[in-house]
Amino acid sequence: MLRAGNTLRGIAGLFAALLLLLLGGASAQTEPLDEATIRSEVEKIRQPGMMNVPRADGEFLHDFVVQRGYKRVLEIGTSNGYSAVWMALALRKNGGKLITLEIDAMRANLAAENFQRLRLNDIIELRRGDALKLIPKIPGPFDLVFIDAWKPDYIRYFEMVFPKTRSSGAILAHNVLSHDAELRAYVEMVSNHPQLETRIERRSSRGIAVSIKK
Repeated sequence: MLRAGNTLRGIAGLFAALLLLLLGGASAQTEPLDEATIRSEVEKIRQPGMMNVPRADGEFLHDFVVQRGYKRVLEIGTSNGYSAVWMALALRKNGGKLITLEIDAMRANLAAENFQRLRLNDIIELRRGDALKLIPKIPGPFDLVFIDAWKPDYIRYFEMVFPKTRSSGAILAHNVLSHDAELRAYVEMVSNHPQLETRIERRSSRGIAVSIKK
């Protein structure tokens, strides 16, 4: 009996040790990464064909969200998640959340992997599908909407999100310089809108139309 008791105690001790090891490993996997690590890792997301914003624009999005204290952000056009990561870094500081929309299954899968790898799933909610169908199902208000998707639909996106954007919130549209011909009508619309103050951010050659709702 003594030998059996010792054996049982040994098995119990081994089980407890394994449990602690497993729990410790799970904790390490879910513990947030520090900002320096994420900033160094984010460039690995950039890939040919993913239409990622330049790093300068990613840094602008981060700084803009932090400086204005925004907490609820909607992104139209996730691609593989590069710009979302920059905004998520800012929202982590502000105690906020990001909803990001992507229609392409392959890009959405890559984005989900990147968010998991950088441990930002508690900040970012990825929704898959056509933004024109998803936006009506998402209640406002939003502090910020970032549009970086199918260029011919920018005005339609704007018309859908403008009522959901709070006063002093912002609607940002990417590529207004690099896609001037396609987005000229959009820029003219937001520049002349009586409820908006619009400027063009030229930190990169792509250009971002920054429209603040009065």
